[in-house]
Amino acid sequence: MRADILIVGGGLGGVAAALGACRTGCSVIMTEEFDWIGGQSTSQAVPSDEHTWVEQFGITRSYRKLRNGIRQYYRDNYPLTEGARAWDDLNPGAGWVSRICAEPRVSLAVMEAMLMPYRGAGRLNVLQPYRAVAADVEGDTIRSVTLRHRDTGNEIVVCADYILDATELGDLLPMTGTEYVKGFEAQSDTGEPSAPSEAQPDNVQAVSVCFAVDHVDGDWTVDKPENYDYWRKYQPHFWGGRLLGFTAPHPRTLEFTTRSFTPNVDDDPLAVDADQRKGGGDENLWLFRRIAARRNFQPGFYQSDICFVNWPMIDYMDGTIIDVSEEEKAKHLKSAADLSYSVFYWLQTEAPRVDGGQGYRGLRLRGDITGTEHGLAMAPYIRESRRIKPVTRVVEQDMSYAVRGEKGAVNYRDSIGIGMYRIDLHPSTGGDNYIDVRSCPFEIPLGALLPRRVKNLIPAGKNIGTTHITNGCYRLHPVEWNVGEVAGMLAAYCLEKRLTPLQVQEDDGLLHDFQRELIREGIEIRWPDIAAY
Repeated sequence: MRADILIVGGGLGGVAAALGACRTGCSVIMTEEFDWIGGQSTSQAVPSDEHTWVEQFGITRSYRKLRNGIRQYYRDNYPLTEGARAWDDLNPGAGWVSRICAEPRVSLAVMEAMLMPYRGAGRLNVLQPYRAVAADVEGDTIRSVTLRHRDTGNEIVVCADYILDATELGDLLPMTGTEYVKGFEAQSDTGEPSAPSEAQPDNVQAVSVCFAVDHVDGDWTVDKPENYDYWRKYQPHFWGGRLLGFTAPHPRTLEFTTRSFTPNVDDDPLAVDADQRKGGGDENLWLFRRIAARRNFQPGFYQSDICFVNWPMIDYMDGTIIDVSEEEKAKHLKSAADLSYSVFYWLQTEAPRVDGGQGYRGLRLRGDITGTEHGLAMAPYIRESRRIKPVTRVVEQDMSYAVRGEKGAVNYRDSIGIGMYRIDLHPSTGGDNYIDVRSCPFEIPLGALLPRRVKNLIPAGKNIGTTHITNGCYRLHPVEWNVGEVAGMLAAYCLEKRLTPLQVQEDDGLLHDFQRELIREGIEIRWPDIAAY
């Protein structure tokens, strides 16, 4: 097959890249190895992690269209209460982690609708479920990528002028010989205050296999998982107790904190204030990442709230899935799933209740919500990828408030987007506790999307030129979308102008012209300076 642009990976970055490229009239092929496009928001099922000002500014126009589309989908198709329907900033799940917690199928439906015109027009061909298995490289140029069907084993070779790596783990980087790093860099290399003295390439953030539950009448207890006894006794040295428990380190202070868990708290969804400045919102785990609040809907329509489990206790720290054999990767992913099943079983049978009892036997695993028969999310939640060795590397001291103070984050001449989140690293495979650093609203430099050598590969997700530390705030939903959308537009711009991405980044005139294109398409490249005039 042949296209102007091949996007390998149909997660948030891949979908945004397809939109950015297709708007220009380019022919695009996008692949996805799972049954759902959308990555973090759909197959991984994680509600959006966003900054405080997301309803006013700080995201791209198309990402706002996605958020507005999710809300409109609920208004058009769900029996909302009058209060919920009138709520401009409708939060369907009324979760405390985000101002828009929603069921993954709704996010999927909206993303599919956003891509549909380009599929109908023949500009976009989506290949599912396919994953990349090989690449043909000549010098500094990728000529083609070989894709393999997940179920049949059939292979397709795709040639394209530009190849965008939007995979969750940066799969194309080793395949194409693109220089990359992984894990924790050394402080002597990056100068980062939070970095270790020596590099730790196999020390990466935990993966999590998430799941959704509700709580209804009856006994829904599942069979005891085969590795339950192992996980029940598991206790990281920095945890303050067993992993299967409500006590865990507070991400920001590392003090041992005991969370509560009470299904179907009778709260008012309209009173939820998902403002991350006020804390993480995880004091009550039922409300933390709730994706359906029954009181947002007509009485009796939902038997129960739907609670999404992406909690500290499902973080899998027993090994990395990057640059290991397929057998070892599969082993770790199965163990991560075993941990999640064990957490669910523990919640049903042993979790302490406020009334002094143990377990919530009315908890029900909602695989129908995540699109699986096995009950867990369709795909593991990946927090950290391989990362290119870039023209511009983003380091902790570029945005850390402790370093930058009131000056704010570094202003890059080649900014192609903006984002904001605390530098939020989960426990890692190297046995590290949380790393949580206050950060300034930051910019995304174009140089972080450019490999130093390979000419026609552009990262379109978490594989850009961050470090282990700065990935902690560049990995979130709206930033991944921004990166992907710009990657798609950059490839199209270079094709139209017969330029290389490096030429665009190095030449002020070309860079300013490209930045004007981004602004015209609703991509904010500077944080607003709000002052009297």
